Amino acid sequence: MAMEAASARDGHPTRPGIERAALSDLGCQRPNNEDRYSYWEPADEEQFKRKGRLALVADGMGGYEGGQEASRIAIEAIEKVYAESAGDPRASLIAGFQAAHQQIGEYATAHPDLAGMGTTCTGIALLGRDLYYAHVGDSRLYLAHGTNLHRLTRDHSYVGRLVEQGIISPEEATSHPQRHILTAALGAGPELSPESPEEAISLEPGDMLVLCSDGLWSQVSDDEIRSALAANNLEAVCHSLVQTAKDHGGPDNITIQILRVMDGQQSNGS
Repeated sequence: MAMEAASARDGHPTRPGIERAALSDLGCQRPNNEDRYSYWEPADEEQFKRKGRLALVADGMGGYEGGQEASRIAIEAIEKVYAESAGDPRASLIAGFQAAHQQIGEYATAHPDLAGMGTTCTGIALLGRDLYYAHVGDSRLYLAHGTNLHRLTRDHSYVGRLVEQGIISPEEATSHPQRHILTAALGAGPELSPESPEEAISLEPGDMLVLCSDGLWSQVSDDEIRSALAANNLEAVCHSLVQTAKDHGGPDNITIQILRVMDGQQSNGS
C-alpha cells in the first residue's frame, strides 16, 4: 500500500481476530506529511493477553519540522509507555499520553525555533472485544456498527466548542475560518487531560473502528465514510476515502487507520 514512509509505524504482524488497513497521504496542497500512525501488539503471547492491541493516529502542528517531530515523539512515547506499563489498558494509554505531552514540551524547550510544536493524538487499546481509547485534539475515532456510524471522540477545537454550544452547525464548522484552532494538543500548555472514558466499550463481530486525522473527516462526510465502509476490502476502503478527500480539495495531510473485529475474537471477560 502506498504511503509516506516517514508517516507510518507498524509493529509486529497482526494476530487473528481483527482485520486492519491504514494509509497516509500528503494530500493536494502540503509539501510534507506531518501525520503519523502506528499499530502495535506484543510479540509475547502472555503480554498480548494482558495488553491486546494498540493503534494510534497523530497529526503534528508547528511547521514542517515541528509537526513531524511532535507526531513522531507522540507515537514512540505512547507505544513505549504502553508496552512497559503494568497498569490496565486505559491507565497505560493515559500514562503514554502524559509522557508524550512532557517529551514534546521538553523537545520544544531544547529547540526554541520549534516553539509552538504539538500534535493531536487518538489512540485505542483493544483487549479482546473491549475497547479503550484516549484522545487529544481534533483527529477522530469512529465506531461503525451495522449501518450506523458513531463518532466517539469530541473535537478539542475552538469550532468544536461552538458546535457543542449550538452557536454554529456542524456544516458551518467545516468552512469556519477558525476551524484549525485547537483547544488541546500534546505538547501545548502545562496541563493535559486526555479524553478517555472510564468504562470499556464492548464490540461485536463486524464492528469497525476508524481513526483519522482532520485531513480526512473535514473533507469527507459521515455519509461518505459510512458508504465506503460497506466494501469488504479494508485496504480498498482506505484508498477510496483518501481519494475522496483529495477529490474534495485535499488541503491537508490525510491519514486513516481501520480495524474490523472478526468472529472468534472473544471479550476479555468471556
